[in-house]
Amino acid sequence: MTSSPPPSPSPDRLRLSRRSLGAAAAAAAAVTVAGPAAGDAAAAEHPRERPFRAAPGRRSPRPNILFVLGDDLGWADLSSYGARHIRTPHLDRLAAQGLRFTHAYAGSSTCSPTRFSLYTGRYPGRTKGGLAEPIADRSEGLEPTHPTLASLLRAAGYRTALIGKWHCGHLPDYSPVRSGWEEFFGNFGGALEYYSKLGLGGEYDLYEGDAPYKDLRYYTRVLTERAAEYVLRPDHDRPWLLNLNFTTPHWPWIADGDTEASAEIVRRIRSGDPRALWHQDGGSVEKYAEMVEDLDRSIGTVLDALRRSGQERDTLVVFASDNGGERFSYNWPLSGTKGSLQEGGIRVPTIVRWPARIDPHQVTHEPVFSPDWTATLLDVAGARPHPAYPLDGTSLAGHLLYGHDLPERSLFWRVRGERALRRGDWKYYRGKDGRDRLFHLPSDQREQADRATAEPALLADLRARWERIDAGLLPYAPAR
Repeated sequence: MTSSPPPSPSPDRLRLSRRSLGAAAAAAAAVTVAGPAAGDAAAAEHPRERPFRAAPGRRSPRPNILFVLGDDLGWADLSSYGARHIRTPHLDRLAAQGLRFTHAYAGSSTCSPTRFSLYTGRYPGRTKGGLAEPIADRSEGLEPTHPTLASLLRAAGYRTALIGKWHCGHLPDYSPVRSGWEEFFGNFGGALEYYSKLGLGGEYDLYEGDAPYKDLRYYTRVLTERAAEYVLRPDHDRPWLLNLNFTTPHWPWIADGDTEASAEIVRRIRSGDPRALWHQDGGSVEKYAEMVEDLDRSIGTVLDALRRSGQERDTLVVFASDNGGERFSYNWPLSGTKGSLQEGGIRVPTIVRWPARIDPHQVTHEPVFSPDWTATLLDVAGARPHPAYPLDGTSLAGHLLYGHDLPERSLFWRVRGERALRRGDWKYYRGKDGRDRLFHLPSDQREQADRATAEPALLADLRARWERIDAGLLPYAPAR
């Protein structure tokens, strides 16, 4: 392990940016939750949220882009999405200042395939590395020759940085700095112990660029500090992309200050326990809530730094999760969890704020998924996709900025043993039992009323659409 410079200073000690583009819309109360997740009481408490409507007369420079990912954060784990036992005032405020999505989806039901879909704008099955669900060894990754959101934006004049979890391959062959990000500070693997930074194989996993970086403080604090420092830099002379990928609230179930639990997991890792980080004998609903609330405070710190930098008005902020929640997550009323293509495995909380172009206090029920954000961000930045690597996502820019109707389209998912496709209000789903099902999601978010027998022609049409897309993807290797 190589030594590195001391950790970055606290954001409070950093100089403010010289860019000053005005203040954003004022903070507001938490927003209402559509549907049965929160019930009529929540709607009465937060009456200001209204259906989305574009503000087409506005103009602005190309925005900075701050894309924040939570890790294994479930559909209803934010208080603005229905959680009654978790308080997330900073993310609720972000939603009140912008647009909340109620039917937003991850590109897959586990970590690395979703990241592939976001970074490439394509189905994970277009690339060999995307077939791993998720990447668990050093044999596969995101090929550096493949265009990415970062490489395309960089070619269009953006600064690019990734802070936090990469999980798209390991050194020496795969790295963010080989895939378009000018700067990387974070971890390569799918999980790490929050203090020691030991990964699933017992390796140290905190890097700056491609060199190990020593910092044994609580990981969420370290990432928050780095991100705040980045947005506060005084030398931002061009628009920037910052992918901020927290590991919170992914296992192990360790909150800031849980040094005894940390030491026990480290002991088990070093004794050779291959599943120590899974922490299957630990955690609780209360501990999980503590971790989510810490994630919320950390994001609040970064958003405050953005406000102080003077760049808030012209920064497009997107917050989402990489897949549905796991053991202690709150997904009601959805069925399924991480790893499944039921709604609870892929539908995720998603918030967008761009004060210069999008009005506050809005909600939309349009279905969108991770590859759409790639297409959208390239569009608003004036960057073009690579013609040899066509995107599978649809740009939302015309809809969000000018009120154009989104085209009728299919949202597609495939994982080993499961398939799903959403088109309009309908979802086609086949689980590991091999049975085809059909759900009308606006009236059945919980996916309990199977309409396959009542709507055979629709089922056949959606199944055929799924199979046409699947035929263009790489096949899975035979199961070992």
